[in-house]
Amino acid sequence: MSAIEALYLFDEHNTPLLEHTYIGRPPASSTLLPLYLAHPNPRPSLIYLPNTNPPTLLYSIVQDQLLFLCPCSSDTEPLQVLEFLHRVADVLEDFLGPPLLASKIEGNYDVVAQLLNEMVDGGIIANTEPNALRDVVEAPNFMKSLLGGVGLPSSTPSSLTPSVTTFSMAGRPSPRLGPTSATQTSSPVPWRRANVRHTSNEMYVDIVETLEVTLSPSGRPLSAIANGTIAFTAKVSGIPDLILQLGCAGGIHNAISLPVFHPCVRLNRWKERPGELSFVPPDGRFVLAGYEVDLLGSAALDSFSASSTAKSQLKLNVPATVSVHTSLGSTGSDFEVRLQLNPHFTGKSSSQSNTAAIGKGGLGRGTGFASASTGTTGSPAIEEMIVNIPLPASVKNVADLRVVRGTGDTGYAPGDRSIEWRISSREISTIMAQDRGGGIGATATLRGTVIGQDDDSSDALDAGGPVILTYDYDDDQAAQPSLLPSMPKQHSTDAGAKRVKANKVLMPSCATVSFSVKGWLPSGIRVESLNVDQKRSKGLGSGVTPYKGVKYLCVSRRGVECRC
Repeated sequence: MSAIEALYLFDEHNTPLLEHTYIGRPPASSTLLPLYLAHPNPRPSLIYLPNTNPPTLLYSIVQDQLLFLCPCSSDTEPLQVLEFLHRVADVLEDFLGPPLLASKIEGNYDVVAQLLNEMVDGGIIANTEPNALRDVVEAPNFMKSLLGGVGLPSSTPSSLTPSVTTFSMAGRPSPRLGPTSATQTSSPVPWRRANVRHTSNEMYVDIVETLEVTLSPSGRPLSAIANGTIAFTAKVSGIPDLILQLGCAGGIHNAISLPVFHPCVRLNRWKERPGELSFVPPDGRFVLAGYEVDLLGSAALDSFSASSTAKSQLKLNVPATVSVHTSLGSTGSDFEVRLQLNPHFTGKSSSQSNTAAIGKGGLGRGTGFASASTGTTGSPAIEEMIVNIPLPASVKNVADLRVVRGTGDTGYAPGDRSIEWRISSREISTIMAQDRGGGIGATATLRGTVIGQDDDSSDALDAGGPVILTYDYDDDQAAQPSLLPSMPKQHSTDAGAKRVKANKVLMPSCATVSFSVKGWLPSGIRVESLNVDQKRSKGLGSGVTPYKGVKYLCVSRRGVECRC
């Protein structure tokens, strides 16, 4: 079993914030930090340090610019230690509030120390659930601490309330910090707080999918993966027992691969009935499950090996794709980026099925989807779209950068390593309206000319600039034509070919698209129902029907990439 020896925390300037030792005598943070920083970026999460005494495995994560280090001198399970570091960051964020800042850590050392002591016992990972930790550690709240300090009741035990009375040398009672044992009650569910009460019972499901697509220069999709996260928010009194039913075209078992679940999910129920999640939720917001979906399907490899024609090529239904055309113009210094928008990426069947689910009350009687004013399942909304074009380091400037078709704002300054092309949601709607129901989509085009480092050379011939030839000759030489005029033509042709070849290394090698779509998921997964099992639930009250809401969001952060 993995043993956690110590935890070191540093701020964004690598200044030590906290050192917490659990067992043994691990190397000090002043020794480990220089060894960690000696590795070039990007630094791995696991670094072996053979020169320390004893030789040490150093685990690390970075959260909100804070550096977490955990040294281990014995054989450990790497994934368990890394997961522990992520749990520590999540728990601190849950208690202190996002984002994690050095000032929050410094202002709440007492709370942080209590949390670290509860999460690890003698080097063994013990309790990492935020809900369970709230039963034994008081969250930093000024009003609750004030009420507990003057003896008034508070909703949770105060760290200022004396739990054990000790006596000083003068014989007077001295308070000991800690939660009051009289008010302490243990929850029958490890990941849920005891005695949960809410005036408004609500449940929300947020499914977020990140899209990663790689396209070949011809536009053929090489890979298309959607990574999904099901975030659940439970504000329900008592101990509710819930059943969440997922569905998609073709069956959920054929779509989802590599699923991961919160410990509250009953795995046997999922194995018996794929798509059905039965669980007792923690109180508040948590990640219920995660999954991966291959949008190309299992037949993708077979299609690559077979002869590809226009009809047999794989079809990928995404909001936008991009293509790059390089070495254009007489000198090969021009490039063109084409953004292809798909107005029908949602599909009629998907929209109709979601609308039908809402009309039938698929989320429970008397409830419906809680959605924003824009970006619903019936009418998904694309937010701002950003096209990023990386440039080689040898590019000095980009001249005549313009949008020749469509609209949008371009951002580039001499010396930048990439071009950014932004298109607002209103401009996206305008471009898509150009499709006029044809189903072929609409295109926006960006064009520019690259300038290399040597383009200001005095040798115009080597630099590929315009070659001006002048000849000094008299009338006799004019009367007797020679072969000399043909020589500059040959040199000019060679110089043009040389220039085109030189400009080829200045061309962008890829382009990426970033966007987000509210109310749509590329995998087609949807929530069919969310019900409360009244027989298994406790403390909810008869006749109480929680409000239910579902939102879908697709996010692509430079996820759609076309390579040249």
